[in-house]
Amino acid sequence: MSHYEGEEMDHVVDDNEMAEVDDIMYFRGREISDSESDDDDDDEYDHLDNKITDTSAADARRGQDIQGIPWERLSISREKYRQTRVEQYKNYENVPQSGEGSEKECTPTKKGGSYYEFWRNNRSVKSTILHFQKHPGSLLEGFTQTQVSTLAVRDKLLIAGGFQGELICKHTSLSPDGKLVIIVGDNPDGILVDSQTGKTVMPLRGHLDFSFASAWHPDGHVFATGNQDKTCRIWDARNLSKSVAVLKGNLGAIRSIRFTSDGQFMAMAEPADFVHVYDAKNGFEKEQEIDFFGEISGMSFSPDTESLFIGVWDRTYGSLLQYNRRRNYTYLDSLL
Repeated sequence: MSHYEGEEMDHVVDDNEMAEVDDIMYFRGREISDSESDDDDDDEYDHLDNKITDTSAADARRGQDIQGIPWERLSISREKYRQTRVEQYKNYENVPQSGEGSEKECTPTKKGGSYYEFWRNNRSVKSTILHFQKHPGSLLEGFTQTQVSTLAVRDKLLIAGGFQGELICKHTSLSPDGKLVIIVGDNPDGILVDSQTGKTVMPLRGHLDFSFASAWHPDGHVFATGNQDKTCRIWDARNLSKSVAVLKGNLGAIRSIRFTSDGQFMAMAEPADFVHVYDAKNGFEKEQEIDFFGEISGMSFSPDTESLFIGVWDRTYGSLLQYNRRRNYTYLDSLL
């Protein structure tokens, strides 16, 4: 196997969460001798990066990997690497075994949905992501009283500033009618709050770990929360005694949730490799699983619902994936 082939796949693996995977891989990253400088290292990666081009829908139909990974030249198949990745990935948890504990409540779903189809992998977009666990909070947290002296809300994040310089961050989602707010954060329970009075309407109990994401369905009744217990819970504001569905991820926490503007679909993203698209109008019973390699820096539907964009962070294969909504008239593409 060539020098570059080993290097290509080495950086698809996250150093922290997939450290053990090298023990069973045939390909390994190159070993840099003491005489090599960091500048040489960077130049070599730039050279490798330039060799990988964009991938179109036509390329994918001809059998090319959507991320440009040359599986035919590697000593492991995509299927085997996928199996290894799922088995070896370590989900970050604040509550031990929360992922295993949530499995018994998960709602069975049918895979095989085909709602959005691959359109383009854009290599010119370089997505980035910061690891939250690399910036721990104060060791005094929980032992002293915090006096909130400032407050700001933007882009679904609520930031409270304390008198002694503390910062508290929560994820918030405002209902379409502006009356209710979902607040989730470093607690297994979320809360539904009256946006006018600030009073708690109802605690949201069911998750087993800390939460990352929330989103409202356009109808203003249904909403979803994403958690480190590897689940996305679907709620109905008209009956909050329990969640109406519990959707399970493959690898780790549900970090991002989005509904299409017409309410037809909901997408949830894991930390890496998987985005799940559900048929929301038909009870979340069927899903499309979008499968790739790399950490997910974000995802979003276009306002007209026609496209789904996924940011992929990886040193070698980082890019922006675009999937377009399947329509009955897709045969017209052949005329373009």
